[in-house]
Amino acid sequence: MEAEPIIPAKKDPFAALRYREFRSYLGMRFFFTFAYQMQAVIIGFHIYHLTKDPLALGLIGLSEAIPAIGIALYGGYVADKSEKRGLLLKIFFGVFLCSLTMLVVTTKQMHAYIPTSYIVPIMYAMVFGIGLARGFFGPATFSLMAQILPKELYPNASTWSSSSWQLASILGPAVGGLIYGFYGITPTYIVIITFILISLVCIFFLKTHPPTFIPKESIVQSLKEGINFVFKSKMMLGAMSLDLFSVFFGGAVALLPVFANDILKVGSEGLGFMRAAASSGAVITMLAMTRFSPMNKPWRNLLIAVTGFGLSIICYGLSKSFYLTLFFLFCEGAFDSVSVIIRSTIMQLLTPDQMRGRVSAVNSMFIGSSNEIGAFESGLTAKLMRVVPAVVFGGSMTIGIVFITYLKTKNLLPLTLNDIKPADKIEDQI
Repeated sequence: MEAEPIIPAKKDPFAALRYREFRSYLGMRFFFTFAYQMQAVIIGFHIYHLTKDPLALGLIGLSEAIPAIGIALYGGYVADKSEKRGLLLKIFFGVFLCSLTMLVVTTKQMHAYIPTSYIVPIMYAMVFGIGLARGFFGPATFSLMAQILPKELYPNASTWSSSSWQLASILGPAVGGLIYGFYGITPTYIVIITFILISLVCIFFLKTHPPTFIPKESIVQSLKEGINFVFKSKMMLGAMSLDLFSVFFGGAVALLPVFANDILKVGSEGLGFMRAAASSGAVITMLAMTRFSPMNKPWRNLLIAVTGFGLSIICYGLSKSFYLTLFFLFCEGAFDSVSVIIRSTIMQLLTPDQMRGRVSAVNSMFIGSSNEIGAFESGLTAKLMRVVPAVVFGGSMTIGIVFITYLKTKNLLPLTLNDIKPADKIEDQI
């Protein structure tokens, strides 16, 4: 029997928001992302302030990526077989403890007991702990969204979910940079912990959903099933690979503290606005996409968006003007938001309910940690070839990856939203 066509919610851009549980889900995602983005900004700026070494910025990303990748497949298995609300409570509590530890070790009072040379390793260790939590967080939230909304609202829900993330990514870095610049690191961490607690409260408003997957085989066989499923789908595998390599080479956002401190000389306040500029472009574009969907020809639009992302990185790296840099970062966020919407919708549509955690785990290994691995690559190349050439190199490689992907996936260009069906039904077609 032929599947019914999926019709995006064009007439009602607020369709997904009419579900109370989805609003709680967005609140959880917003407040947690707000805290996470604040923390990312001040960790980067504080560690660079202590070390004056761009490679130290790359090591922040590596400290988070290693555990996130290492635990991802098991995290997906646990997410599939667990009740999502209880799992999220455990995840957020773990992040809360890591943030609380960083608050304590960075206070002026603790500097009398902990040498400065110990503070950076402790912060890396806490970032490592947050990376472990992220290995479970991605699969759990990906699976949960599919349980609280009907399938025809997935494109609309993906737009709002990504917009919530991007809006928090605007406010988080800006607020984090401003509070850190004017009041110091301790008040900033107090605000971070407050927002983590608010996100915990939002979880209590979610319903208890029984797991859709009851394992009947060994964990190894279950994980292998999820990996095989991803590699059957040309479109899913292509989207993951495109994001992995483009962000790996285009992870120049990790070098923003160097631009803010040494090149543009705008300090932590300017760093907050630079981080917020990219997110501003993303959220404005995403809000526009609640009316104008990019899913008419998703694969074509994805390649165009990632090409624009790479060009924006090159321009930002060459800019010597603070305001021009903000513009290029805005464009980078706008192009990236289009690719985020397309990729997340493709993932939701192609994945059957009983495999969402494991498929999301594989996705996390490709995409979820690509920012952190890209941050390490940017820090390393900046160490080897200086900051500006490293950024230009990363943007150029991103465009090169798009071109290679285009050559290998030309048959996907004419596909429309209704052509995207579960991969186990059409296998190698997409």
